Amino acid sequence: MTVREVADLAQVGEATVRHWIRQGDLRAIDVGREFRIIPRDLERFLDQHATRGTAEPEAGAAKPRPAGG
Repeated sequence: MTVREVADLAQVGEATVRHWIRQGDLRAIDVGREFRIIPRDLERFLDQHATRGTAEPEAGAAKPRPAGG
């Protein structure tokens, strides 16, 4: 994928994608004056930077009580 394609997909600017690449956060292949990003590397990057809500309380955490009870 090109930097532009990644930027469009992630809804960010191309400069942001290049910044991620320069920082080493997003793996890319340097092909002359351009970069190419392998889709599985983009998936890995997005997964590592995604925020996650807690689906279940952690062990030992208080469980919420039902309303009215």
